[in-house]
Amino acid sequence: MPGIVRKLLIFAAVDGLILQPAPPKSHRPATEQAIKITYKGANISPLLHDRRDEDTSGETLEAHGIVGLLNVASLSFLVSISRREQVALISGKPIYSISEVALIPLSSQADAEQAIAKARSAQFRHSTSNEDFLSDSENSEDNISLPDDASVITADPDPDKDQIEQAKQKVSNVAENVINKKGIYGRFADKWFSKQGWTADSRTRQGMSSEEDIQRVRNPTPDRAQLSEDERPETPKTDLEETQEVPTEVAHTVDTKQTQQIPLLPKVLATTKIFFGSKNFFYSYDYDISHGVTNQTAGSSVPLHRTFDSQFFWNKHLIQPFLDVGQDAFTTPLIQGFVGQREFTIDPSKPQTQAIEDATAKQDEIEMTVKDSSSPSEQEQDSTDSRTFLLTLVSRRSVDRAGLRYLRRGADEDGHVANSVETEQILCSPSWDGANTPNEKLYSYLQYRGSMPLFFSQSPYSLKPIPVFRGTPEQNLEAFKVHFSELSQRYGRIQVVNLVEKKGNEGKVGELYERLAEKSGEFSDEPQSKLAFYWFDFHHACKGMKFENVSYLFDTLKDNLSSFGWTSQTGAQATEKQNGVLRTNCMDCLDRTNVVQSAAGRGVLEAQLAEEGLKIDLQNDPSTSWFNTLWADNGDAISKQYAGTAALKGDFTRTRKRNVSGALTDFGLTLNRYYNNIVNDYFTQAVIDFLLGRADENIFIDFEADMKGQDYAIDLRKVRQNAIETCTTICVEEQGGAAGEHLIAGWALRCPRISGTIKSHPFEECVLLLTNRALYFCRMDWATEKVQAFEKVELEAITGLTRGTFITDTFASRDLDEKKNVGFLVNYSTKGKDMVRINTRSLTSNEDDSTGAAVMNKGQTDNGAEKVLAFKALPPRSSYVTSKGVDENPPSEEESTRSICDQIAREVNHVRAEEAGEEDADKVTNVKIEEQEIVSIAEAKKSTSYLDALGYSLKKLVWAT
Repeated sequence: MPGIVRKLLIFAAVDGLILQPAPPKSHRPATEQAIKITYKGANISPLLHDRRDEDTSGETLEAHGIVGLLNVASLSFLVSISRREQVALISGKPIYSISEVALIPLSSQADAEQAIAKARSAQFRHSTSNEDFLSDSENSEDNISLPDDASVITADPDPDKDQIEQAKQKVSNVAENVINKKGIYGRFADKWFSKQGWTADSRTRQGMSSEEDIQRVRNPTPDRAQLSEDERPETPKTDLEETQEVPTEVAHTVDTKQTQQIPLLPKVLATTKIFFGSKNFFYSYDYDISHGVTNQTAGSSVPLHRTFDSQFFWNKHLIQPFLDVGQDAFTTPLIQGFVGQREFTIDPSKPQTQAIEDATAKQDEIEMTVKDSSSPSEQEQDSTDSRTFLLTLVSRRSVDRAGLRYLRRGADEDGHVANSVETEQILCSPSWDGANTPNEKLYSYLQYRGSMPLFFSQSPYSLKPIPVFRGTPEQNLEAFKVHFSELSQRYGRIQVVNLVEKKGNEGKVGELYERLAEKSGEFSDEPQSKLAFYWFDFHHACKGMKFENVSYLFDTLKDNLSSFGWTSQTGAQATEKQNGVLRTNCMDCLDRTNVVQSAAGRGVLEAQLAEEGLKIDLQNDPSTSWFNTLWADNGDAISKQYAGTAALKGDFTRTRKRNVSGALTDFGLTLNRYYNNIVNDYFTQAVIDFLLGRADENIFIDFEADMKGQDYAIDLRKVRQNAIETCTTICVEEQGGAAGEHLIAGWALRCPRISGTIKSHPFEECVLLLTNRALYFCRMDWATEKVQAFEKVELEAITGLTRGTFITDTFASRDLDEKKNVGFLVNYSTKGKDMVRINTRSLTSNEDDSTGAAVMNKGQTDNGAEKVLAFKALPPRSSYVTSKGVDENPPSEEESTRSICDQIAREVNHVRAEEAGEEDADKVTNVKIEEQEIVSIAEAKKSTSYLDALGYSLKKLVWAT
């Protein structure tokens, strides 16, 4: 496959940000692949000539790859990999995790230079720590960010054999190396031990100066604030001229106008930086980490991003601007999940005392083992029969229905499920490299976890949340079918293991899951291929912390799982292919699932080694604790990505024992998860949706208003349209409307919770239907998509319409926009003809308003004959952008409100004219639409209590800072 730039230099030129591949040592920078990203527009184009020698204020950032371009409103930020860690070698190709990213604003040269300087300082601080000198897998020289005046630029960071050999020959005494071999540590050691010490310029470059020193070195001219007005030089103004300070390292100045449009922009950038720098994202320059080890396309001329599985391509949306202009060399596909590796040795003569070695502690030691694998080490010379293996775990989280615990549950309409993770366990020798090792064998075993493919949700505000079902049985069945159809195409046969409780709240979801599984043979093309479903109540079977009882599960499923087999490959030739997958789930698909998946992996590894004529006891032999640790690390990583904490029951996964201490630890983790669920997760979920391209920047404006999020997998426009159709069927057709009555239009709107009032919190969504005879005001149960109640208002009873500004909240900037907060009132006279129907078990008629709703109306009569219905327009489009084929330019709130009122008035006047007849047509008084404020900003502020304002401020302080 075409090469990906492994290290690049990023510096700020006058007209844009320059990205230039770093050359090998002692070579001048080449410009064949260099590109420029312009400020403001963020246009990407090839660099036509070498810009490396231009004056760039001496700031150049060394990056290991590009994550993509983050575009928020009219602002753009380049997200680059500033620090990484090698975590594994697969087929001789390094796999890296991202330890830190740099966000460089594309607003101006000054802002870009400032971000680059901070990123360089962070790089230097990390690279000069003792921890890095002792444990980093790469050449230490590669990690140090050299000054821009360096005549030698570091080479490609991937260690070759010579570099590894040099690294192994280094003396372990750090002080001796620094003093006697300054060259190893570059200019840092040279300056540190020189008599002249650090100059101001050097301190700036190394990230050690004070803020005053940095400003003095960067700006040799006097400070503008110290000059008179006439002495100050003229500088071109930029969009970021009027700025406010941002309390993050990733954005130093933000345009006031943009801050108003995206009020949480600093938090967006800080969360993005933390998200990608969390060591949960992995990549490789030469290996397609999105596919299994036996599904690699060796020697392909196709760029890596084109063969990368889109299901696991986490930065595809951000990297798209580079793909659009054909910059394949700067495209580094990422997966989220886990990659871990352990090296171990089995001595058949000593089966209970195997020599176990942690392969990830020092990755360069693995490389030395690969290099010298033909000759046994000194410790193995006495036992030439001992064999060394690498065990690698790769977990890939799906981008479909991606997100956090209680905000992403169950399935979406496309059959994608929450917390969908494919885990691959790879066993091979350290020297295995496909066709280059024709006599060596590799084993690969796949497992899958994912939420139950049903429409359900749970509230994060409870430690034991009750599952809430939504959708019709037909909709649930369709999502179930689509999910397992796609899963079958990917893996073949499926063995479902459902670990939820058979009683209580979990049992309700499990029962529906089981019923659909029993029907699976009915909708399959092959009736005999009924889904293999097994319900193992984990908590009941392992009651009393006896998690070893999981073995009973595998005793039951042994025959079926054995028939699935695993994938094996000798050299480049596949000798066996896995033809089925174990699909495990609990409620979160975390803690119980981790225990079961590790047990499955343990059994498979023992069987694979037995096929090699070797025996290992992973259950009881204490020297094999590395296996438990590897799987526990995998479980912790997936848990942190979905629930924000390490996995529960981790002590059993690591030690195969369960005790009170572990239970207390789990209780603390549960409380931590509870806090994350109700505080941190909502905003993080919004950022995840935005980074994946599921939502636009309006999602942050929506978040500021209510500090909550929505499920992007639910197309709200489709849900609302279905609700309109349901209301039409229930209210007009089934209730036997007037002869010749037909639907003219229907709308989804917002209305006060209490019927007959203008403002009563909280506002909720409702449906308003207009026929040629009446208005139908319908309240919906949106979870089940059923009509809760509706009120019928005859058109001849409508006495007036009022349209105008309708402010219901005064907290967020969106709530105070008079153009976006508009609504209308429908005034009508009941005259004993109003009808309210409430859906209990069936719709029952009531000739008067028996709902207990308070009634309020301007000019209300004593007998309550005058009433009002208040409605507020919904935003014209959802902030989520998953729907296809929808109107990209829907009418605004003002336009939709005007259209609704005009249609209602037209139908009312038509009915009045019909009743009056031709002779009295001139005497008919047409209903008029008044243009006036319904609730002004001043009135809304007066009605907002101090406690409400204080509560919102405290919530925003906790939720959004």
